[in-house]
Formats: sequence, structure tokens, C-alpha cells
Amino acid sequence: MPNANEDNLSALDRAADLAPDERLRIAPVADDLARRFRTAGFSLALVGGSVRDALLGRLGNDLDFTTDARPEDVLKIVRPWADSVWEVGIAFGTVGAQKDGYQIEVTTYRSESYDRTSRKPEVAYGDSIEEDLVRRDFTVNAMAVALPEKTFIDPHGGREDLTARVLRTPGTPEASFSDDPLRMMRAARFAAQLDFTVAPEVVTAMREMAARLEIVSAERVREELNKLLLSGHPRKGLTLLVDTGLADQVLPELPALRLERDEHHRHKDVYDHTLIVLEQAIALEQDGPDLTLRLAALLHDIGKPRTRRFEQDGRVSFHHHEVVGAKMTKRRMMALKYSNDLVRDVSRLVELHLRFHGYGTGEWTDSAVRRYVRDAGPLLDRLHKLTRSDCTTRNKRKAVALSRAYDGLEERIAQLQEQEELDSIRPDLDGNEIMQLLGIGPGPAVGRAYQHMLELRLEHGPMEHGEAVAALKEWWTQQPEA
Repeated sequence: MPNANEDNLSALDRAADLAPDERLRIAPVADDLARRFRTAGFSLALVGGSVRDALLGRLGNDLDFTTDARPEDVLKIVRPWADSVWEVGIAFGTVGAQKDGYQIEVTTYRSESYDRTSRKPEVAYGDSIEEDLVRRDFTVNAMAVALPEKTFIDPHGGREDLTARVLRTPGTPEASFSDDPLRMMRAARFAAQLDFTVAPEVVTAMREMAARLEIVSAERVREELNKLLLSGHPRKGLTLLVDTGLADQVLPELPALRLERDEHHRHKDVYDHTLIVLEQAIALEQDGPDLTLRLAALLHDIGKPRTRRFEQDGRVSFHHHEVVGAKMTKRRMMALKYSNDLVRDVSRLVELHLRFHGYGTGEWTDSAVRRYVRDAGPLLDRLHKLTRSDCTTRNKRKAVALSRAYDGLEERIAQLQEQEELDSIRPDLDGNEIMQLLGIGPGPAVGRAYQHMLELRLEHGPMEHGEAVAALKEWWTQQPEA
């Protein structure tokens, strides 16, 4: 069965053999909109990623257009026609709309640049599509199709670069990245998404200008990182970020994994191990890309550099790196403005990723298995995938043994879940019952009693009601409040 990369190649091969107008199958909604712009005295062209994807034969429902009309004129044309209109990006010359299931953005010809202290681009409107295209990030995104006549516009050789699978900038990469430093990250993201090669002069500029990324907002950086991680080839993009120094600005914990090694103290390459774990975790995904799992795989060992110790017997240890790594993960993700829920879930997976290694060949008691499930909570399935992915040993016998041991743990979890409903472990007595049995009102003593009953449940499994009542009353006799 062909993979996505082979599909891209075949699409590019087919595209190279056809004239532009034969390759561009554009929705009728685009022609309809273009006629309305023409009637109003303006031009309209499909542009950027929409043209690139049309050439690849995978144009979806998101359509990007550019026009010589100013935003206020765009609104006058679009409002009576669209199903809905939004003005979120109007300060940057963009009007959004929805029509017949298509998400549409119409942007006035523009040029934008950053000064060296600003996080926001200064928008200046242009007068020609050529001026608009030269300011775009890469040549494969600097093509346009004038509508409704469908005239192909490609002043920077984007079609040839698309066929050659290479990322170049329309002008000099230095000028492009100076205008918007985030484009350096975008180069890594497109390399990962499209499996393209970044031109040498672009890589050089990325390396020389990496520090410019510091003026870009954390939110924009985070979104580019997410798109890279959720792509088909994240390792390719991440490697480019590390090799150019961009990762030092965005995710310094990743290049820090390239620990120095010597002939006396040997350990596996933590950086390479991390990228392999990420790839192995991706291979275990079942319902599409999982950002939580991929972030956890990428960050699971970031505590190792801080915890590395050289032992007297020549071994290298990383004691408690999972605890240190969980704290580092939380700090880095908060700095990148991730949601509280995602920060909590990813840092929890990092903290738990070593727990299984105490399982051995099945020595855990049922109590330990229950605690494993309870501590993982709704993250249990992801923890299964992360733990399995964390095995990168070349020793086949060891790999098979680890896999079988985890198979055994999952079987025990399944058996206990069937018997005890592990997914919702609670004490055999709830808070109201505890207060009624002890004759007390709400307060700290109820919380302590609840926690005691929960510990009994985890340790011994379900209890009969009478047994649970007796256990609670016995505990209560030892409390100062009694």
C-alpha cells in the first residue's frame, strides 16, 4: 500500500507532465467569487498553499485568495454572498468567510515586515500581485491563479521547486526571515509536512539568523511547533531545528540531549533515542496524530542531562530523571503558552514513563497494578504507547522480553478492570456515608477518612459493605477527633 510520501511523489510527477490549467481543478465557488470581484472592478487570485495543494491534487475546503481590493471593499463584496463573515484578521488585511462548506480567506495585496523590537508585523498594502508574491515565505507558496480565467502566475519558479521537492525563498532568505523570523520555523515545518529538502542557502540563513526568533510571540512559535510535530515526518523538521540552532531558542531541552560521551562512561545517545521513541510512538497511533503522545515522547527524557551521574563502576545513571523531566516539561510548555490541560497531561506522562520498569517479570501485586492504573487515569492508553515506544535497545532478546512483560501487565490490567472497574476506582464508602457513620460534618477529617478508605481499596480490592464499615470505624478510633 503506498504511503503518503509516495502519494506526494506520484502527484508531483503527474503535475509536472500537465499544463497548469489542466492540473488546477478549483471549486466553482472560487469562480463565483471572482466574478463578483470583477464586477466590482477588482482582481482576485487563488494563492499560496491553496495553489500548491491544487497542483498536488489535494486541494481541500480551505481556500486562500489575494486581491487588490482593500478590506472595506472586500467586506462589501463578500457580505451579501457568504453564509457567514468574520473580521478577526482584518487588521492584517484579511477577511474570512464561509460559503457552501468552504472556509475562505481574502487578503489584500500586502507587504509586511518586523522591526527588531516588535512582535507584530507592520502591514502595508501593495498594488500588484507580483509585489504580493515576492513577500511570501517560499517559492512553492508564491504561486497564484488569476480568476476566473485561471491564468497561472509563477514568477519565482515555484512549480519547478515543487517538482524538485525543495524549499527556497522568493527573494533572499535573509530578507525573508528578517521580515518574519517565524518563517525559519516554517521551513522546518514544511520540510516535515511535505518531506522536502531545504535549500542550502536557506539553511545557512536559518543558522545565522536563529536569534531573531526571540522577537516572535510564544503563541506563534507554539503553533508552528505543533504543526511540525503533527506532520508526517517530524524527525526531519526537529533535526533541522536542532542543527540550525533554532531549537536553542524554542526548545533548548532538545539539543541539550546531545550529551558528551567518552570511552570510559558509555550510555545510549539520548538525543537519537528520543527521536526514535517519537517515531515509534507515532507508529502506535490508531486514530490520527496525537499531540499529547508526541509531546510526551519528545520530552520524556529531558531530565537526563540534569540528573546524569558517573558511577564508580563506569556506569552512567540518571536517577529520578522522570521527576525532574516532568517539572522541566511543565515549565517549557507553560513558557510556550500551552493549555493547562495539555501541560498537565504531558508532564504526567513524562513523570510516569519509567513506572513500568519496576514491573520486572510480573512481580507486582494486584495493589501495585491498581495504583498504576489509578495514577495514569485517562492517560493509561497513551502511557501504554509511550512505555512500549521507550524500548529502543538493539538487543532483540531484551526487546522481546520487555514487550512480553508489558503484554503481561496489560493482560493483568484487563482482568482487574473486568473484575473491579479499575477506570473508576473509588473507596467502598463515599463522603456522605463516612459522615453519617462517624457522626461528623464536612471537614478535614472526612477527607482523611476518604483517603484511608481509598488506600484500603487500592491495597486489597473491593470490600463488602459491612467489612468497609468496620474498617472505617476501626480507623476512626485511632484519630484525635474521636
